[in-house]
Amino acid sequence: MNLHSTLKQAWHRLTGIHASTSAEGARKTAMLPSILSPLRPGINGQPALIKPTPANLRRFAETPVARRAINLVKDKIASMDWQVRVRRGYTSVPYAERRLNTLRRCLEEPNASDSFRTLFEQAIEDTLVGGFGAIEMETTGDPETPFHLYAVDGATIQVDPAWKGDPTQPRYAQQTGKIGPEALIPLLDDELMYIRLNPRSHTPFGLGRLEVAFETITQFLGANRYAGRLASNSVVQYALWLNEATPEQHDRLIRWWQDEIEGTGRVPILSSESKPEVLRFAGGTDADLHIAWQEFLLRILANAFDLPPMLLGLTGDVNRSTAGEMADEAFASAIVPVAKLFAEHITRDLFAKKLGWREFEFVFNDLESRDETEELNIQIQLLQNKVLTIAEVREMRGLPPLPALETSSITE
Repeated sequence: MNLHSTLKQAWHRLTGIHASTSAEGARKTAMLPSILSPLRPGINGQPALIKPTPANLRRFAETPVARRAINLVKDKIASMDWQVRVRRGYTSVPYAERRLNTLRRCLEEPNASDSFRTLFEQAIEDTLVGGFGAIEMETTGDPETPFHLYAVDGATIQVDPAWKGDPTQPRYAQQTGKIGPEALIPLLDDELMYIRLNPRSHTPFGLGRLEVAFETITQFLGANRYAGRLASNSVVQYALWLNEATPEQHDRLIRWWQDEIEGTGRVPILSSESKPEVLRFAGGTDADLHIAWQEFLLRILANAFDLPPMLLGLTGDVNRSTAGEMADEAFASAIVPVAKLFAEHITRDLFAKKLGWREFEFVFNDLESRDETEELNIQIQLLQNKVLTIAEVREMRGLPPLPALETSSITE
């Protein structure tokens, strides 16, 4: 009996779970385990490491301001044009064109119900919210469709802190909310694409942008609710003072006001020896709504998402000369890092680890240059100076190579 079989039997004796017993291409993780009560057992006897407050993070992600910031990044990345190409350093790749077409087709249709956009929108959402984007990768054994991808709730993923890099040992486990042997689903390193945003050395988990803005969103929601109650007059900011009124007159005035005046829109007519006086508890201006404080919180929230405040609706300090620079800054600081992170994970985890096709890479075409005219001018100059060939430029733009006769005629 070899070491691999011994470890699998030991794992089964400890947890009652087999590490790799599913059919090829079949999904192992549960679709919506977070709707059940999660358990907290550990992996391989190690303490369980769980992302904190996933329910609050999900709830805050549904508020208008946080949703605007998330959608600015998520929708842009999910709608980008992309390609699969041969990596630099690989000159002779067997069946390159056929395998490139296979990878492209499988990514466009990662499973029976998802497209590329619907699948990766879920992973990008989890990455921005809690820094725990997760995608399950399963091989099928079919050369035409070699793999399937499934979105996983990253908040239910546990990480084994004692994993030493052994590919035969589970590195992750998903909580299913069930009891007994089905409480945990172990996953090997090449079975789960676990995407960490802002990775750190003191924890195996990432840090989502919504986590950074957690306290700011809490304060903003509190200030916004207070301003809403104040603006709707549900919070009374004034009182009516009657000088030298007896208790009977006081009670009769309250009953008359509640029964005849309040909510009717009628003009109240008062007759008394002394004129009633209105006592205000606030200034009665927009300053009572704390608008300046809410705008400050919006700026902090924009900083947490690496976005300029302009994109969250604060346009007071924006003019025509600075709007374009802020848009470029938002693309470079908020979108490019996340897009490159996902591209690197697809290349390393899916192509290299799962399939063993290290000669291919996944890239987003829009990351090379935002300005199409600028990119075209650069490529023309490189062609004129013979730095690049026509075939290399066509490959950069995701176009197939020209036939040999057309290439020679263009060169002449």
